Amino acid sequence: MCVTVAMRVGLLFLWSALLPLSCSQGQDPFAWLYGQQGLRYGSLQADTTGGACPDECDCPPSFPVAMYCDGRGLTAMPSIPSRMKYLYLQNNAIKAVPDSALVNATNLVWLMMHYNQLTSDAIGEKAFLQLKGLERLYLQHNNLTAFPPNLPRTLRDLRINHNMIEKVTLADLEGMDNLTFLYLHDNAVTDTGTSLKALKSLTLLEISGNKLTKVPEAFPEHLHQLYMEYNSIDSLPEGFLAQFTQLQYVRMGHNQLTDKGIPANAFNVTGLIELDLSFNKLERIPPVSSKLQHLYLQANQIKEFTVGSFCSAVDVTNFSELQTLRLDGNQIGIQDIPTDSSLCLRLTSSIEV
Repeated sequence: MCVTVAMRVGLLFLWSALLPLSCSQGQDPFAWLYGQQGLRYGSLQADTTGGACPDECDCPPSFPVAMYCDGRGLTAMPSIPSRMKYLYLQNNAIKAVPDSALVNATNLVWLMMHYNQLTSDAIGEKAFLQLKGLERLYLQHNNLTAFPPNLPRTLRDLRINHNMIEKVTLADLEGMDNLTFLYLHDNAVTDTGTSLKALKSLTLLEISGNKLTKVPEAFPEHLHQLYMEYNSIDSLPEGFLAQFTQLQYVRMGHNQLTDKGIPANAFNVTGLIELDLSFNKLERIPPVSSKLQHLYLQANQIKEFTVGSFCSAVDVTNFSELQTLRLDGNQIGIQDIPTDSSLCLRLTSSIEV
């Protein structure tokens, strides 16, 4: 008992001796317990370089170049610190982007403004002019009737779908040499002129759900994916797909295509992987390449199953690579499929009729 008391007394004297020494050096005597934690959290203090984060937004200390203002009920553009590279303004009620709104945001790489209430006449002529490094711009689900003026030519991904745009001009897109993805679907576009031809890096063009009555005049030759569903296109130009060197996916469902409007062998190109011609007015199966893997022809007016549409010749080495074939909603049934079609379509897992 006496030994234990003596040890406690000794420890007490030791602590009392160390405490003044630590305090005299301006140190917390218990800093060794949480020194690394304190250092870590201290480094997460708010960064105010180039301006403070506005009260209505969040600027995480762990990601000081991002500003999150999404879903805050904003009706006007907030102030933007110059250090910001990633700005999230989606899901608000912002109505305008005046010339001064982005003048301090010259370092932006991503700008997300989808699901707002932007109108074309409320976007300043110089609003986007200073964004020399912007790569991704999301403007979908607004009330735009035209492309905003002076969009950055550095863009790689432009999403301007679900607006009310009626026309695309050369001035809208000229010089966008890096643009890879362009989403224009669900607008009211009737004409694109030659504006698309200038997009030399474009690989994906989504222009479905517009008011096109004909295929646009010119496309970039390096397209991989071309989507033109839900338009009113009734014919294709001669050599339509021959102009592409890397095209793999074409979707033209829900148009007005007829047999008369499709040139011979229009779809017989070797690079194509997927072709969707569903919900049109075709009465025959168009000839396709033996390399095609997925073909969608449902809801047309097809009356005959022609093996020659898939195979010009059939033997050990000549057969179709088709895996998916949909013919349901036409005027043929399983009894109309020739028994020898299995030699040609030996890789097809099922034929839906």
